[in-house]
Amino acid sequence: MDAGQDTRHAARPGGLRSAVVVNPVKVTDLDELRRTVDETLAAAGWPAPLWYETSVDDPGRGQTEQAVAAGVDVVFACGGDGTVMSCVSGLVGTEVALAVLPQGTGNLLAANLGLSNDLAAGLEVAVERGRRRLDVGAVDDHHFVVMAGMGFDAQMLADTSETTKARIGWPAYVMGAARHLRDRPMKVAIRIDDRPPVRRRVRSVLIANVGRLQGGVTLLTEAEPDDGYLDVAVLTPRTLGHWLALGWAVLRHRDRVPRMEVFRGRRVEITSNRAQPRELDGDLIAPGRKLLAEIRPGALWLCVPRPAEDPDLAEDADAVAERGERLVEEARRE
Repeated sequence: MDAGQDTRHAARPGGLRSAVVVNPVKVTDLDELRRTVDETLAAAGWPAPLWYETSVDDPGRGQTEQAVAAGVDVVFACGGDGTVMSCVSGLVGTEVALAVLPQGTGNLLAANLGLSNDLAAGLEVAVERGRRRLDVGAVDDHHFVVMAGMGFDAQMLADTSETTKARIGWPAYVMGAARHLRDRPMKVAIRIDDRPPVRRRVRSVLIANVGRLQGGVTLLTEAEPDDGYLDVAVLTPRTLGHWLALGWAVLRHRDRVPRMEVFRGRRVEITSNRAQPRELDGDLIAPGRKLLAEIRPGALWLCVPRPAEDPDLAEDADAVAERGERLVEEARRE
């Protein structure tokens, strides 16, 4: 039996029970979204999903826990990075699977699944019941599936306009990044597991479970979502030339990237000489001098385009998108 396949879900006859946790701020037409999701799942033989809306006070974790208590098999996270991250925290350690219906711009987990903002593909992925059990990173009481970051990457997120993101999508992050290419580096001590701390002057430290960034760019080619380890990228560019060399090597999928060191471990603690912006899966958390992340192996069931053991979670995404469009069209004709 394939350890990455959820045979419990696959063996159950009929449709699965589901819930949609939606951030209404990210949705242009909530009624139309609800109609599309309900009709598509009904066409696939699933019962009507439960619906929960997020709020400023609870961006999704509490609603996800309610859905789990109600006995659902799948929770659809419908929103941006913050909604997805909150749903992950509500599902960690349960047998309920997460499916992503991205509505925000630049959703990191959706990018790693190859889903972009394709609602039909997100529904089809869940309906086809491809599952993988993934590792999850834990930071205090929060969780991440893709990566956590401290320094430049979080500062870029903080200075990227929501209006610009809505208008042009992920390239808006390039504009946010350009404002900080010449910022002074931070001094950090990085302790991985029980090893002696590594001291560096860095621009950013990324703690990754999988390796794809915004726009589909792969930063960490060796990162695997279910190997029980976190991959740590330490970025040390100091000049514009350094940034250009680093970016070119990443875009060319080079094995060696200048101004980037890579480490691996189960527990990663970063301590900075001053408070720094921090982020989890593309969503900002409070600034701080420390970022401590630990791996929780196999803590989350995720709906994926195909439950293969390939490090690339987007395997077969294009084909799933085509099948998803057909499923939605058939539902609308009924």
